[in-house]
Amino acid sequence: MWQELAIAFSLVLVIEGLMPFISPGQWRAVVLNIARTDDKQIRIVGLVSMLSGLALLYWVR
Repeated sequence: MWQELAIAFSLVLVIEGLMPFISPGQWRAVVLNIARTDDKQIRIVGLVSMLSGLALLYWVR
């Protein structure tokens, strides 16, 4: 189990690092845009992301 968790975490780091590596200027603009967004919208996006991830895990597993 711990090995799969480490693999999943490693893949998240690789995927998260793609955007700043490929296009740092656009990544900076996206981060600044997120910083200007209110908390409610950020929470909604986070919730949708978590639920989508859980649904995908359920479907794949």
